[in-house]
Amino acid sequence: MEKLVIEGGKPLSGAIRIHGAKNAALPILAASIMAEGTITIENVPDLSDIHVMLGILRALGCRAELVGDNVTVSTNAVHQFHIPESLMSQMRSSIFLMGPLLSRLGRVELYQPGGCAIGERKIDLHLQGLAALGAHIEENGSQIVCTANELHGAEIVLDYPSVGATENIMMAAATARGMTTITNAAREPEIQDLQNFLNAMGARIIGAGTDTITIEGVAELIPCTYRIIPDRIVAGTLMIAAAVTRGNVTLEKVCPAHLTSAIHVLKRAGVQITINGDIMNVCALSRPKSVERIVTSPYPSFPTDLQSQIMVLLSLADGVSIVKETVFEGRFKHVDELSRMGADIRVDLNSAYIRGVPRLYGATVEATDLRAGAALVIAGLAAQGSTVIEQIHHIDRGYDRIELMLASLGAGIHRTTPVPTE
Repeated sequence: MEKLVIEGGKPLSGAIRIHGAKNAALPILAASIMAEGTITIENVPDLSDIHVMLGILRALGCRAELVGDNVTVSTNAVHQFHIPESLMSQMRSSIFLMGPLLSRLGRVELYQPGGCAIGERKIDLHLQGLAALGAHIEENGSQIVCTANELHGAEIVLDYPSVGATENIMMAAATARGMTTITNAAREPEIQDLQNFLNAMGARIIGAGTDTITIEGVAELIPCTYRIIPDRIVAGTLMIAAAVTRGNVTLEKVCPAHLTSAIHVLKRAGVQITINGDIMNVCALSRPKSVERIVTSPYPSFPTDLQSQIMVLLSLADGVSIVKETVFEGRFKHVDELSRMGADIRVDLNSAYIRGVPRLYGATVEATDLRAGAALVIAGLAAQGSTVIEQIHHIDRGYDRIELMLASLGAGIHRTTPVPTE
């Protein structure tokens, strides 16, 4: 298995361009099958999750390839509505194919999705929303079969502002007959990006970014070329890494408006941040200050996807901080690994109490999920000595060669690949 080896203690310095957002690219790639023809998606990151999605599209009959950071999808031959369980088990975002396949073929057969083990993530809201649009749903063990002779508009109220459910309903409703309203919709920037992509293909959707989205169904969608937004979680990760290492890093091609809550927290911790359009400079010359309380919650609040990373900064801060996790109950698995590096963290139910220590120490640790892995990389950058991170396939799901990104900023980091034995 590949590992990351980090020699800590080097401040990050320099400029880096933020790659496209994984969480925007995946539903947009899924939605591409709704139009017959050739679609080009630009600024797509080279991630293992992206390759899984491309594999699923090919299994459905598409031609799909990633060249540089552009994906071309030819959808003329889409005929298959069954998604293999072997692909579904690799990535939770495969669930995004439900709405598009119902729109295109009127049927989808798939399985409960896989992905990071960060807590229970039911798909009930996806199924309830699609049923409201007229889909008939059968569950046979882990298999789910959805059929619809015709989808029709509906008024849908989500019990929770689920990103995935909001996006699946948007895609299915885009070609449904009549008007659909989603109330208590998720507000993430990635949902706005999906709306813009669907509208570029001829959909009529307004309201993404607010808690009410309205979709007027159209007869068909047409191919287009579209560019993905920058990845706000990658940007946030690099911001925290710069702060933790007491570095000076300039982020280019970033959208600061998507990072308002993270910027606020970092400034409270004493980090200097300046913004000029899509360029952001992050500078930290001294030990960070503790932050009394951070609560993760759906956008625009502090993102759960940056909770693990910010905990590294708070582990080195002067004072005691509290982080409350309200989105995923299994998102404190990194705490044990950080404790092995010298962090002083106590967990009580869904809250973590962090007493800052002067320094962390290198150790051999394991990435238990995508964002936990990113947190351990940050910890390794700041730690005294050498850190080895195992199970880095989790990290590769969301960061395009994280070791190359960080090495370009002066980090002492490289990837090791075991030599095959005869």
